[in-house]
Amino acid sequence: MSLIKEISTNIRSGHYSAHDIVTHYLNLIQKTNSSIKSVTRILEERALKAAHHIDSLIANGKDPGPLAGVPFGVKDLFDLEGEITTSGSQVFNHEKPASKDATVIQSLCEAGAIPIATLNMDEFAYGFITDNSYYGITRNPHDTSRFAGGSSGGSAASVAAGILPFSLGSDTNGSIRIPAALCGVWGIRPTYNSMPMQGVYPLSESCDTVGPFCQNITDLKIVCDVMAGTFNFSVNALSSNLKVAQLGGWFERDVNPEILKVMQDIMVLFQSDKKIELQYVEQARIASYLMTASEGGALHLPILRKYPLKYDPDTRDRLIAGAMLPASSYLQAKKIEQWFKIYINTLFKEYDLLIAPTTGDIAPKIDDPVVTVEGKSVSAYTNIGIYTQSLSLTGCPILSVPITRDGNLPFGLQIMAKPFQEHLLFEVGAMLEQKGIAKASILRQKTTI
Repeated sequence: MSLIKEISTNIRSGHYSAHDIVTHYLNLIQKTNSSIKSVTRILEERALKAAHHIDSLIANGKDPGPLAGVPFGVKDLFDLEGEITTSGSQVFNHEKPASKDATVIQSLCEAGAIPIATLNMDEFAYGFITDNSYYGITRNPHDTSRFAGGSSGGSAASVAAGILPFSLGSDTNGSIRIPAALCGVWGIRPTYNSMPMQGVYPLSESCDTVGPFCQNITDLKIVCDVMAGTFNFSVNALSSNLKVAQLGGWFERDVNPEILKVMQDIMVLFQSDKKIELQYVEQARIASYLMTASEGGALHLPILRKYPLKYDPDTRDRLIAGAMLPASSYLQAKKIEQWFKIYINTLFKEYDLLIAPTTGDIAPKIDDPVVTVEGKSVSAYTNIGIYTQSLSLTGCPILSVPITRDGNLPFGLQIMAKPFQEHLLFEVGAMLEQKGIAKASILRQKTTI
């Protein structure tokens, strides 16, 4: 059942007012946020004003839009009119507020949705776990001793906790897919350059994308449609005779056997035993890292020179290191990117979908922030994105599919299609959800208020 459709239908029918719904979710945030630290600012005045507008439209017999009165939150690198876009940092605390909403937020608001909160993130989106020195660590709602993932951790945790129907995040090298997997919600990295990026503070222009987190696959498609400016809200039946392959080798190493088993179950579902070991995947991961570091460093260098002590020391050091990378390293990384895109495109001439783990295991513990790489315990801060970074170079749309198991923490799988084939991802996601293989893990299932 679509939560978004349920909320908008109840508001349109007068069963609830938009004011009732917004107040309900504002109260949930107030009660819950201290334990998970997913929300950085509550937009109460704006939210209640927007709710009054929706209620007035309905009272006067006018169309309030397909997302009438549905509250949502945004990672704090999206511009919101009248608010300072902090990008999770103290550096911009005294900058002028944004003069208008980011383009995708304008689209959502025109459709009737209501932003009610800004959400925690790694400083300047440069991280994988949402450990923010200013706003605190966002904790996993399913086990607050564990990370929520990042850099869009506040966005994923808010949806998983049930305190927001949906949220927006950004993904450079895994920043939507990783927290979606660790928190057990649906997330998607859309095709590169398919979503308007105006009003979104960048990290790496070569890899940045924006996308939503939702509690079900139908809602994910609805929000993506609105963000992209299309309005086909139904999920079609799955195309027949899809050719599916599992990514092996690098993408099996150090992966929890239970994750591998679910991947195998999905392959059986598609009657496929095809397994591919991507060529030069480690070099592609390094190239993705170098491009992000170089582009992020170049962007921040003038600000670093002016306000070096306002940055988190770890972020500052990484950005300075990126700014000092020789141009030859960046150019070589761009060559690898172009080669990798061509190589992946040749695979999509034979296959429709490629499946891989999003992370190798469940969310790491905050007091033991490690993951396993080549049999060794290494820092989760820099290595939890080992299965997402290289795939970012492809420009392809990638769905993070939540796998929920009774009594256990969730994990996620990546399903990748060729560019602008998001419809296949939504169709497969709907099939997996229908068969009970994929399911979001939400703490508050009730939608009544």
